[in-house]
Amino acid sequence: MKKYFSIGEAAKAVHTTSETLRHYDRIGLVKPSKKDEWTNYRYYTEQDIVRLNTVRALQLMDLPLQEIKKVLEYDDLEKIVDFLAQAEKRAEEKITALQYSKSKIQLAKADYERKLQGRESLNGTVVKDIPKRVILLSDTLELPTLDNLWNYLSHFYDKVTPALKEQFFFEDLAGIYTENERTRLFAVCIRYVDIDGLKVLPKGKYLCANCTEENREQMLRELIHITQTKYGVDPTFTVQLIVVSGILQWNYEIQVYVDK
Repeated sequence: MKKYFSIGEAAKAVHTTSETLRHYDRIGLVKPSKKDEWTNYRYYTEQDIVRLNTVRALQLMDLPLQEIKKVLEYDDLEKIVDFLAQAEKRAEEKITALQYSKSKIQLAKADYERKLQGRESLNGTVVKDIPKRVILLSDTLELPTLDNLWNYLSHFYDKVTPALKEQFFFEDLAGIYTENERTRLFAVCIRYVDIDGLKVLPKGKYLCANCTEENREQMLRELIHITQTKYGVDPTFTVQLIVVSGILQWNYEIQVYVDK
């Protein structure tokens, strides 16, 4: 026996209002499977709720109701599936953009929290709370140059096999990763799948300082020394973000992990 849901139950199931469902009915977008001829009460089936959920999801993609109605009225099921596949792809792109924005907000929040807490500054250094990052290491590039920074991310997209390229998206950021005395350039992954060369930078506290190319090595040694003496941590890796300071000019922010 087919199960029916009242308009209130259906609205709750798709996180909207009863008035919205009445509007969908009036414009012929989603009509209830059953309507009481005496009370005019609307009743929805599970299939109706699937359609309602589809409409609500497509609305979140900023599609107008009339366009959604037109698509869902196609007789050709393959066209509907193709349309929904494209909508799914746009949703993934939107999610990626939101994740990127979230990571920037988290970094800004951590920076303002540090200022609010009035953390001690040591010789121009600050401690930042940085979220987990996933980076892709280069096989061939070790240090930034005018040539490799000109079209930086293309190097990392070329490192990914063609079948996986659409599953990768990188932040517009360059950096140097050093571990076991080996130095490599990296790109920060916003979207990725598991491949060789990925490295996870743990979330937590990082001792950070800005520097130029001229004093980079000296500043790195100083940060490692502070990490060892003040925090009792012998760092296993270091990160040097490349901060563009002008046309074909850059400085660095050195980051040393100090959480035990």
